[in-house]
Amino acid sequence: MVPILSGRIQTRLFLLALVGSVVTLALVPLLPGQAPLSERYGDAFVLLAAVAVLGIGWELLYHLLMQLRWEKDWPSLFGLLTGVPEGLLLWALLRAGAVPLAGSAPPGWVFAVHFGVVWLAVWLVANGPMRVPFLRWRFRGGRLV
Repeated sequence: MVPILSGRIQTRLFLLALVGSVVTLALVPLLPGQAPLSERYGDAFVLLAAVAVLGIGWELLYHLLMQLRWEKDWPSLFGLLTGVPEGLLLWALLRAGAVPLAGSAPPGWVFAVHFGVVWLAVWLVANGPMRVPFLRWRFRGGRLV
């Protein structure tokens, strides 16, 4: 079964909260920064929350675009590549000051590494291990609840 809109939103939020948080906890100390580690963690989790909030809007847009396709679904690689426009939009909002950070915005490459690693980890888990603990996930249209 093709994931329905509510299933995609639930899965996105669940994976960002679980996988995104674990990856962020492991990655932030490895990234350079002048601010104290607690402030860097705070900013990283604000960015993770911004990805989650913006992701709901993106899912609505993707849903409209999928209605133009006969299968009403994207190939899996498109799911990975959608991270590019999402990351660019978040970076633009970050640079414009629309995302409230405790410190200054991170350098572009630090943002790109954090966003890219989290995005790749979430995509990999959604396309592989997610199907083991949630055996009926696919057959419920991607809904977890």
